[in-house]
Amino acid sequence: MTTYITKALSSLATNGTLTPPLTPNENDAKSILRSSSPHPLISPEQNLLRLKAHLQNLPTDLLKHVHLSKIRREDPSLYFSAIRDDLTGLAPIVYTPTVGEACQKYSHIYQGPEGLYLSIDDKDRMPEILAEYAAKLSTTPQILVVTDGSRILGLGDLGIGGMGISVGKLNLYVAGGGVNPHGCLPVVLDMGTNTESIRNDPLYIGLRRPRASLEEATEFMDRFMAAASSAFPNAVIQHEDFYSEAAFAFLDKYKNQYRMFNDDIEGTGSVILGGFMAAAKQASAASGKALKDHRVVFLGGGSAAVGVAKEMMNFFKMQGLTEDEARERFWLIDTKGLITSTRPDVVAGKLASHKKYFIRNDTEGKEYPSLADVVEYVKPTALVGLSTTFGAFGEDVVRRMADLNEAPIIFPLSNPTSKCELSFADALNWTGGKVVFASGSPYAPIERDGLLREPGQGNNFLVFPGIGFGALQAGAKRVTEAMITASAIALSEALNEEEKKAGLLYPRLDRIREVSARVAAGVVRKAQEEGVDTNEKLRGLDDQALIKEMNDAQWWP
Repeated sequence: MTTYITKALSSLATNGTLTPPLTPNENDAKSILRSSSPHPLISPEQNLLRLKAHLQNLPTDLLKHVHLSKIRREDPSLYFSAIRDDLTGLAPIVYTPTVGEACQKYSHIYQGPEGLYLSIDDKDRMPEILAEYAAKLSTTPQILVVTDGSRILGLGDLGIGGMGISVGKLNLYVAGGGVNPHGCLPVVLDMGTNTESIRNDPLYIGLRRPRASLEEATEFMDRFMAAASSAFPNAVIQHEDFYSEAAFAFLDKYKNQYRMFNDDIEGTGSVILGGFMAAAKQASAASGKALKDHRVVFLGGGSAAVGVAKEMMNFFKMQGLTEDEARERFWLIDTKGLITSTRPDVVAGKLASHKKYFIRNDTEGKEYPSLADVVEYVKPTALVGLSTTFGAFGEDVVRRMADLNEAPIIFPLSNPTSKCELSFADALNWTGGKVVFASGSPYAPIERDGLLREPGQGNNFLVFPGIGFGALQAGAKRVTEAMITASAIALSEALNEEEKKAGLLYPRLDRIREVSARVAAGVVRKAQEEGVDTNEKLRGLDDQALIKEMNDAQWWP
């Protein structure tokens, strides 16, 4: 057993009860806090006020993130009470964009184990390790968020620092989805890192070796998925931030074997489909163009881009198009330009397998190497960015989109903000305020022409807690593609009248618990329709009763 697995297990033994390390037993934690206080009868309300005051005095978001992580380990009820009271303000601290910096500096700000750290060196001992781990727990994990740290946000291969993303996602499962924090288990699979500066950092706590090949990683994943499903048979396993080739390979291999989904591919696809449904209606109302006639250009060819494009195809299928007709509405650009059948690397058979689905066969031998070239050729109604390249949507392209469309749809989705293709302010200025906008990271509202313009944020936070929670409540045998699409439809239907009048594409985050309940209900309903549910008590309920069941099942601090 590796040193850091031993540390993770040892941390459980010191928590008083054997609960997942994300959240030690809250009664024990409060006892520790109160016994060390000169006033042992300090109320939870006072502790909450003190925490809020302390956060205001910390000068940087990273310091706030580190302090909140400490509070989460010591007193999860206090931690989630703070997030409940200021979700909009604290979500960017506990998750993107601050979590990106925390992952980059993980070994430097490390204060102790936060979850389960598993080494590829121990791949043959997965059943033994996870069975031993499960036997020591008093609460069985419901949700596992698993990463190998190979593609954290848009920041590259961060190795064991990926643990920060697993913890961050589970924070949002609790805050937004109502999952009990004692049922959350963050996992990092340490397969090395190809980032030499991290590997050579004297403070780095992970394996100091180049990243394992896909073949070796698949061996490890086979053993982990089987052992985890055996040790935690009722849990939902979410894959997070694997590099593109591995992400698609693992999703294809495991989605019909285990209760799992990939948030980067399927969660991102769902939330963007939900936003695009609203955006397309706004744009078509402005232009008179039929919904089925929208044309979408993607900048980016990674797992998230391909996953989003495939999920967005369902919008066109809803308009009556066939799969082939829906696929023809998409043009994907990678680092070599528009993906065409005549491009030299495609002809040579060197195109990554996950991109092949969107190869264009209709360009008559002409290549389009730049975004500007493709926009001029396609004349799209929508532009989607998942390139992780800051400023990739330049002024010339954005102004051309405004020339071509009454209400150009522009979704710069790369995270964090330092990787975003276009800021909200530039989008408004360069389109004369006509843009229908959603980004991956948050931007502040801007007053323009006497109106307060609120940017959409295509944040997976709006769907993945509902997907996971819904799969849990349904007792789903697996998470099907139709359940993912159902989550997007439920999200689009969650907009209230005030939000629709304001032209919003997404519900506001301060309604996240309500939205997550609706998303979860949509997921449960689709699981029932597909015959993969096992919770008979939820069958036969009407939609409102099902939403109420989801609300009632949520955990509150």
